[in-house]
Amino acid sequence: MIIRSKAPLRLGLAGGGTDVSPFADLYGGAILNATINLFAFATIEPMDNGKIIFNVVDRGECIELDSAERLEPDGTLDLLKGTYNRIVGDFTKRPLSFKLSTYVEAPPGSGLGSSSTLVVAVIGAFREWLSLPMGEYDIAHLAYEIERVDLAMAGGRQDQYAATFGGFNFLEFYADDKVIVNPLRLRKSHLNEMEYSMLIYNTSTSRLSHKIIEMQRSNVLGNKEKSIDAMKKLKEQAVMMKEAILTGRLNDIGRILDFGWKFKKEIADGISNDLIDRIYEAALAAGAGGGKISGAGGGGHMFFYCPGNSKYKVKSALAGFGGEFRDFQFTVQGLTTWKI
Repeated sequence: MIIRSKAPLRLGLAGGGTDVSPFADLYGGAILNATINLFAFATIEPMDNGKIIFNVVDRGECIELDSAERLEPDGTLDLLKGTYNRIVGDFTKRPLSFKLSTYVEAPPGSGLGSSSTLVVAVIGAFREWLSLPMGEYDIAHLAYEIERVDLAMAGGRQDQYAATFGGFNFLEFYADDKVIVNPLRLRKSHLNEMEYSMLIYNTSTSRLSHKIIEMQRSNVLGNKEKSIDAMKKLKEQAVMMKEAILTGRLNDIGRILDFGWKFKKEIADGISNDLIDRIYEAALAAGAGGGKISGAGGGGHMFFYCPGNSKYKVKSALAGFGGEFRDFQFTVQGLTTWKI
Protein backbone atom coordinates (compact mmCIF):
# COMPACT_ATOMS: atom_id res chain seq x y z
CA MET A 1 0.00 0.00 0.00
CA ILE A 2 1.16 3.52 -0.83
CA ILE A 3 -0.42 6.65 0.68
CA ARG A 4 -0.13 10.00 -1.07
CA SER A 5 -1.19 13.57 -0.39
CA LYS A 6 -0.82 17.00 -1.90
CA ALA A 7 -1.54 20.51 -0.62
CA PRO A 8 -1.42 23.79 -2.58
CA LEU A 9 0.86 26.76 -1.98
CA ARG A 10 -0.71 30.20 -1.64
CA LEU A 11 -0.54 33.86 -2.56
CA GLY A 12 -1.27 36.29 0.25
CA LEU A 13 -3.32 38.94 -1.56
CA ALA A 14 -4.04 41.28 1.35
CA GLY A 15 -3.60 41.67 5.09
CA GLY A 16 -0.29 39.81 5.27
CA GLY A 17 1.37 39.93 8.69
CA THR A 18 -1.79 40.50 10.69
CA ASP A 19 -1.97 36.76 11.43
CA VAL A 20 1.20 36.91 13.53
CA SER A 21 1.02 37.01 17.32
CA PRO A 22 0.88 39.15 19.36
CA PHE A 23 -0.88 41.52 16.91
CA ALA A 24 -3.57 38.96 16.05
CA ASP A 25 -4.17 38.29 19.76
CA LEU A 26 -4.39 41.95 20.74
CA TYR A 27 -6.15 43.51 17.76
CA GLY A 28 -7.43 40.64 15.61
CA GLY A 29 -6.07 39.90 12.16
CA ALA A 30 -7.57 39.53 8.69
CA ILE A 31 -6.05 38.10 5.51
CA LEU A 32 -7.30 37.32 2.04
CA ASN A 33 -5.33 34.64 0.28
CA ALA A 34 -5.69 32.24 -2.64
CA THR A 35 -4.10 28.91 -3.45
CA ILE A 36 -2.30 28.24 -6.73
CA ASN A 37 -1.30 25.16 -8.69
CA LEU A 38 2.06 24.66 -7.02
CA PHE A 39 2.02 21.86 -4.48
CA ALA A 40 3.71 20.08 -1.61
CA PHE A 41 3.52 16.30 -2.00
CA ALA A 42 3.95 13.53 0.58
CA THR A 43 4.11 9.77 0.09
CA ILE A 44 4.10 7.20 2.89
CA GLU A 45 5.17 3.60 2.32
CA PRO A 46 4.54 1.53 5.47
CA MET A 47 7.37 -0.77 6.60
CA ASP A 48 7.73 -3.39 9.33
CA ASN A 49 11.48 -3.34 9.93
CA GLY A 50 11.58 -0.91 12.84
CA LYS A 51 13.05 1.89 10.71
CA ILE A 52 11.95 5.35 9.59
CA ILE A 53 13.21 6.83 6.33
CA PHE A 54 12.76 10.52 5.53
CA ASN A 55 13.41 11.19 1.83
CA VAL A 56 13.23 14.88 0.84
CA VAL A 57 13.42 14.51 -2.91
CA ASP A 58 13.54 18.18 -3.93
CA ARG A 59 16.49 18.88 -1.62
CA GLY A 60 18.31 15.61 -2.18
CA GLU A 61 18.28 14.70 1.53
CA CYS A 62 17.59 11.22 2.89
CA ILE A 63 18.07 9.92 6.44
CA GLU A 64 17.29 6.61 8.11
CA LEU A 65 16.43 6.41 11.81
CA ASP A 66 15.41 3.76 14.29
CA SER A 67 11.70 3.89 14.98
CA ALA A 68 10.90 5.46 18.35
CA GLU A 69 8.04 7.16 20.15
CA ARG A 70 9.84 10.49 19.74
CA LEU A 71 12.46 11.75 17.30
CA GLU A 72 14.73 14.50 18.59
CA PRO A 73 14.63 17.70 16.51
CA ASP A 74 18.28 18.54 15.86
CA GLY A 75 18.19 20.87 12.87
CA THR A 76 17.89 18.08 10.28
CA LEU A 77 14.43 17.68 8.73
CA ASP A 78 12.79 18.96 11.91
CA LEU A 79 9.44 19.63 10.21
CA LEU A 80 9.12 15.93 9.43
CA LYS A 81 10.32 14.85 12.87
CA GLY A 82 8.02 17.29 14.60
CA THR A 83 5.02 16.10 12.61
CA TYR A 84 5.81 12.45 13.38
CA ASN A 85 6.15 13.26 17.08
CA ARG A 86 2.66 14.76 17.23
CA ILE A 87 1.07 11.92 15.25
CA VAL A 88 2.53 9.38 17.68
CA GLY A 89 2.00 11.50 20.80
CA ASP A 90 -1.57 12.54 20.00
CA PHE A 91 -2.90 9.46 18.23
CA THR A 92 -1.04 6.15 17.86
CA LYS A 93 0.81 6.17 21.22
CA ARG A 94 3.29 3.74 19.66
CA PRO A 95 6.23 3.99 17.23
CA LEU A 96 5.62 3.66 13.50
CA SER A 97 7.82 2.27 10.73
CA PHE A 98 7.60 3.78 7.24
CA LYS A 99 9.31 5.64 4.43
CA LEU A 100 8.12 9.23 3.95
CA SER A 101 9.04 10.93 0.69
CA THR A 102 8.28 14.62 0.14
CA TYR A 103 8.55 17.09 -2.71
CA VAL A 104 7.70 20.81 -2.75
CA GLU A 105 7.37 22.73 -6.01
CA ALA A 106 8.83 25.92 -4.51
CA PRO A 107 11.94 26.21 -2.32
CA PRO A 108 12.06 27.43 1.30
CA GLY A 109 12.17 31.22 1.37
CA SER A 110 9.94 31.55 -1.69
CA GLY A 111 7.23 33.49 0.18
CA LEU A 112 4.55 31.03 -0.97
CA GLY A 113 4.09 29.22 2.34
CA SER A 114 6.10 26.14 1.33
CA SER A 115 7.14 24.99 4.83
CA SER A 116 3.64 25.11 6.32
CA THR A 117 2.13 23.54 3.23
CA LEU A 118 4.58 20.65 3.53
CA VAL A 119 3.50 20.05 7.14
CA VAL A 120 -0.16 20.02 6.07
CA ALA A 121 0.61 17.50 3.30
CA VAL A 122 2.48 15.22 5.71
CA ILE A 123 -0.32 15.36 8.30
CA GLY A 124 -2.78 14.56 5.52
CA ALA A 125 -0.79 11.48 4.50
CA PHE A 126 -0.71 10.23 8.09
CA ARG A 127 -4.45 10.86 8.44
CA GLU A 128 -5.15 8.84 5.28
CA TRP A 129 -2.86 6.00 6.37
CA LEU A 130 -4.07 5.71 9.95
CA SER A 131 -7.70 6.86 9.48
CA LEU A 132 -7.20 9.60 12.04
CA PRO A 133 -10.31 11.52 13.23
CA MET A 134 -9.31 14.98 11.95
CA GLY A 135 -11.29 17.60 10.09
CA GLU A 136 -9.93 20.57 8.15
CA TYR A 137 -9.69 22.90 11.13
CA ASP A 138 -8.00 20.14 13.15
CA ILE A 139 -5.34 19.58 10.50
CA ALA A 140 -4.60 23.28 10.03
CA HIS A 141 -4.39 23.92 13.78
CA LEU A 142 -2.12 20.92 14.34
CA ALA A 143 0.20 22.10 11.56
CA TYR A 144 0.31 25.53 13.21
CA GLU A 145 1.13 24.02 16.62
CA ILE A 146 3.88 21.82 15.21
CA GLU A 147 5.66 24.78 13.63
CA ARG A 148 4.96 27.61 16.02
CA VAL A 149 4.72 25.81 19.40
CA ASP A 150 6.54 22.48 19.23
CA LEU A 151 9.41 23.64 17.01
CA ALA A 152 9.26 27.34 18.01
CA MET A 153 9.53 28.52 14.39
CA ALA A 154 8.56 32.14 13.88
CA GLY A 155 5.60 32.82 11.64
CA GLY A 156 1.89 33.34 11.36
CA ARG A 157 -1.21 31.20 10.91
CA GLN A 158 -2.46 31.82 7.37
CA ASP A 159 -0.37 29.27 5.47
CA GLN A 160 -1.65 26.20 7.29
CA TYR A 161 -5.29 27.13 6.74
CA ALA A 162 -4.80 28.11 3.10
CA ALA A 163 -3.11 24.79 2.31
CA THR A 164 -5.78 22.77 4.11
CA PHE A 165 -8.91 24.52 2.81
CA GLY A 166 -7.73 25.69 -0.63
CA GLY A 167 -9.35 28.31 -2.86
CA PHE A 168 -9.96 31.99 -2.09
CA ASN A 169 -10.45 32.56 1.63
CA PHE A 170 -10.98 35.54 3.89
CA LEU A 171 -9.35 34.49 7.17
CA GLU A 172 -9.97 36.05 10.57
CA PHE A 173 -7.50 35.61 13.44
CA TYR A 174 -8.19 36.12 17.13
CA ALA A 175 -6.70 35.42 20.54
CA ASP A 176 -6.26 31.85 21.80
CA ASP A 177 -5.32 30.68 18.29
CA LYS A 178 -8.92 31.09 17.07
CA VAL A 179 -9.20 31.18 13.27
CA ILE A 180 -12.33 31.55 11.13
CA VAL A 181 -12.14 30.59 7.46
CA ASN A 182 -14.63 32.34 5.16
CA PRO A 183 -14.51 30.78 1.65
CA LEU A 184 -15.25 33.22 -1.17
CA ARG A 185 -17.41 32.26 -4.13
CA LEU A 186 -16.07 33.93 -7.28
CA ARG A 187 -17.60 34.07 -10.71
CA LYS A 188 -15.61 32.03 -13.21
CA SER A 189 -15.19 35.08 -15.44
CA HIS A 190 -13.70 37.05 -12.53
CA LEU A 191 -11.33 34.21 -11.72
CA ASN A 192 -10.22 33.98 -15.35
CA GLU A 193 -9.64 37.73 -15.53
CA MET A 194 -7.55 37.71 -12.35
CA GLU A 195 -5.40 34.86 -13.67
CA TYR A 196 -4.94 36.72 -16.95
CA SER A 197 -4.03 40.01 -15.29
CA MET A 198 -1.74 38.76 -12.51
CA LEU A 199 1.96 38.05 -12.86
CA ILE A 200 4.03 36.06 -10.37
CA TYR A 201 7.69 37.00 -10.49
CA ASN A 202 10.43 35.02 -8.76
CA THR A 203 13.12 37.51 -7.76
CA SER A 204 15.61 34.59 -7.63
CA THR A 205 16.53 35.70 -4.12
CA SER A 206 15.63 34.02 -0.85
CA ARG A 207 15.09 35.47 2.60
CA LEU A 208 15.13 34.54 6.26
CA SER A 209 11.53 35.30 7.14
CA HIS A 210 11.98 34.54 10.84
CA LYS A 211 14.17 37.61 11.31
CA ILE A 212 11.53 39.91 9.80
CA ILE A 213 8.75 38.25 11.79
CA GLU A 214 10.69 38.50 15.06
CA MET A 215 11.20 42.21 14.41
CA GLN A 216 7.49 42.58 13.67
CA ARG A 217 6.64 40.83 16.95
CA SER A 218 9.11 43.03 18.81
CA ASN A 219 7.55 46.17 17.36
CA VAL A 220 4.11 45.15 18.60
CA LEU A 221 5.36 44.11 22.03
CA GLY A 222 7.26 47.39 22.24
CA ASN A 223 4.09 49.28 21.31
CA LYS A 224 5.73 50.85 18.25
CA GLU A 225 2.88 53.00 17.01
CA LYS A 226 4.02 53.21 13.38
CA SER A 227 4.21 49.42 13.02
CA ILE A 228 0.92 48.77 14.79
CA ASP A 229 -0.92 51.41 12.75
CA ALA A 230 0.49 49.91 9.56
CA MET A 231 -0.86 46.47 10.50
CA LYS A 232 -4.27 47.96 11.20
CA LYS A 233 -4.21 49.44 7.71
CA LEU A 234 -3.39 45.99 6.32
CA LYS A 235 -6.49 44.63 8.05
CA GLU A 236 -8.47 47.31 6.23
CA GLN A 237 -6.77 46.27 3.01
CA ALA A 238 -7.99 42.67 3.43
CA VAL A 239 -11.60 43.89 3.68
CA MET A 240 -11.12 46.21 0.70
CA MET A 241 -9.74 43.33 -1.39
CA LYS A 242 -12.56 41.00 -0.39
CA GLU A 243 -15.21 43.54 -1.41
CA ALA A 244 -13.48 44.35 -4.70
CA ILE A 245 -13.19 40.70 -5.72
CA LEU A 246 -16.72 39.71 -4.68
CA THR A 247 -18.35 42.68 -6.41
CA GLY A 248 -16.29 42.36 -9.59
CA ARG A 249 -14.41 45.63 -9.21
CA LEU A 250 -11.27 43.95 -10.52
CA ASN A 251 -9.65 47.14 -11.76
CA ASP A 252 -9.39 48.21 -8.10
CA ILE A 253 -7.13 45.25 -7.24
CA GLY A 254 -3.93 46.98 -8.33
CA ARG A 255 -4.73 50.11 -6.32
CA ILE A 256 -5.54 48.01 -3.24
CA LEU A 257 -2.30 46.06 -3.60
CA ASP A 258 -0.35 49.32 -3.87
CA PHE A 259 -2.14 50.69 -0.79
CA GLY A 260 -1.12 47.63 1.20
CA TRP A 261 2.46 47.57 -0.05
CA LYS A 262 3.09 51.07 1.27
CA PHE A 263 2.00 50.00 4.77
CA LYS A 264 3.56 46.53 4.57
CA LYS A 265 7.00 48.15 4.41
CA GLU A 266 6.32 49.99 7.67
CA ILE A 267 5.74 46.83 9.73
CA ALA A 268 9.44 46.01 10.12
CA ASP A 269 12.82 46.66 8.58
CA GLY A 270 13.98 44.33 5.82
CA ILE A 271 10.61 43.72 4.15
CA SER A 272 11.84 45.55 1.07
CA ASN A 273 15.30 46.38 -0.25
CA ASP A 274 16.85 48.24 -3.14
CA LEU A 275 16.32 45.41 -5.64
CA ILE A 276 12.68 44.88 -4.66
CA ASP A 277 12.00 48.63 -4.80
CA ARG A 278 13.52 48.90 -8.28
CA ILE A 279 11.53 45.91 -9.54
CA TYR A 280 8.34 47.36 -8.09
CA GLU A 281 8.84 50.83 -9.59
CA ALA A 282 9.72 49.36 -12.99
CA ALA A 283 6.54 47.28 -12.97
CA LEU A 284 4.37 50.28 -12.11
CA ALA A 285 6.06 52.41 -14.77
CA ALA A 286 5.24 49.71 -17.33
CA GLY A 287 1.55 49.72 -16.44
CA ALA A 288 1.03 47.48 -13.40
CA GLY A 289 -1.64 48.81 -11.06
CA GLY A 290 0.14 47.55 -7.96
CA GLY A 291 1.77 44.54 -6.38
CA LYS A 292 3.61 43.25 -3.36
CA ILE A 293 6.15 40.79 -2.07
CA SER A 294 4.63 37.42 -1.23
CA GLY A 295 5.12 36.31 2.36
CA ALA A 296 7.07 38.07 5.09
CA GLY A 297 9.29 39.97 2.66
CA GLY A 298 12.98 40.44 1.94
CA GLY A 299 13.01 38.22 -1.17
CA GLY A 300 11.25 35.31 -2.79
CA HIS A 301 8.29 35.91 -5.09
CA MET A 302 6.51 39.14 -5.97
CA PHE A 303 3.25 39.48 -7.83
CA PHE A 304 1.63 42.31 -9.77
CA TYR A 305 -1.86 43.09 -11.03
CA CYS A 306 -1.67 44.34 -14.62
CA PRO A 307 -4.95 45.69 -16.04
CA GLY A 308 -5.79 45.48 -19.74
CA ASN A 309 -2.88 44.00 -21.64
CA SER A 310 -0.19 45.75 -19.63
CA LYS A 311 1.32 42.47 -18.39
CA TYR A 312 3.30 42.12 -21.60
CA LYS A 313 5.00 45.48 -21.09
CA VAL A 314 5.60 44.60 -17.44
CA LYS A 315 7.30 41.37 -18.47
CA SER A 316 9.58 43.28 -20.82
CA ALA A 317 10.36 45.89 -18.17
CA LEU A 318 11.47 43.28 -15.64
CA ALA A 319 13.50 41.20 -18.08
CA GLY A 320 16.81 42.70 -16.93
CA PHE A 321 16.44 42.11 -13.18
CA GLY A 322 17.59 38.49 -13.19
CA GLY A 323 14.35 36.89 -12.03
CA GLU A 324 11.79 34.78 -13.84
CA PHE A 325 8.04 34.72 -14.27
CA ARG A 326 6.10 31.69 -13.09
CA ASP A 327 2.98 30.47 -14.87
CA PHE A 328 0.13 29.64 -12.52
CA GLN A 329 -3.56 29.04 -12.09
CA PHE A 330 -5.73 29.50 -9.02
CA THR A 331 -6.99 26.29 -7.41
CA VAL A 332 -10.20 25.57 -5.53
CA GLN A 333 -9.12 22.32 -3.87
CA GLY A 334 -7.12 22.20 -0.66
CA LEU A 335 -5.46 19.18 0.92
CA THR A 336 -6.08 16.00 -1.07
CA THR A 337 -5.17 12.46 -0.02
CA TRP A 338 -5.48 8.99 -1.53
CA LYS A 339 -4.28 5.39 -1.29
CA ILE A 340 -2.81 3.10 -3.98
